[in-house]
Amino acid sequence: MKKLLLPFLALFCTLFAHAQESKKPEVSIVFGLNQPLVTKGFNFEVDYWTKKFVFDYSHGFGLEFTDNLITKEAKEQHLAFNITNSVGFGLGYRFTQKFNVRVEPKMHVWEMYYDDAFKSSDGRIKKYTTYTLGLGAYYRWTPFEKKQNALRGLTVVPNVRWWPNVGSSLKDNKYTYFNERTQRTETHNANNIGVSNSPFFINVSVGYTFNLKK
Repeated sequence: MKKLLLPFLALFCTLFAHAQESKKPEVSIVFGLNQPLVTKGFNFEVDYWTKKFVFDYSHGFGLEFTDNLITKEAKEQHLAFNITNSVGFGLGYRFTQKFNVRVEPKMHVWEMYYDDAFKSSDGRIKKYTTYTLGLGAYYRWTPFEKKQNALRGLTVVPNVRWWPNVGSSLKDNKYTYFNERTQRTETHNANNIGVSNSPFFINVSVGYTFNLKK
């Protein structure tokens, strides 16, 4: 994972330094809707815009994967998961003023519990981290951009992302343990971050863009 990140970080820093030449860059702060509505958590993202590029930092907290959000394997093992931190950054190219595509390395810290003792110290089985490297497609919509008042910077961002796992802190990306509920040895395969334990997910973020250019 480090070998993948180092060239990306070098490019990120070079372009970010170049971007600072702009006297009044656009900066957006947005909040994901899926996180509180679906996973009972929270996520924010800060975007730094230049004429052709966008740089972002995002951080999610307390994302719960239970019930219909987990795999059949996890249900059979009576498991539930809490992502304490989902954090990373992105570098994107603006094909138009509104549409951009980003390369996004992220890390996700999972806590694995028995479902009947979720988020209890007695019910925690394992803590591990997954690493993803993927793409995101974003459309930044500012519905009131023609107004000359505080509504002008209101921002809505529908997005589609593909974040496959490229590694994890688990040996061979799996964990074998004795399950106290099934009373047998089980194997848990490292979770994916997206819909139905896939790398794919969609979201809508809302927030505000400062110094929005005409």
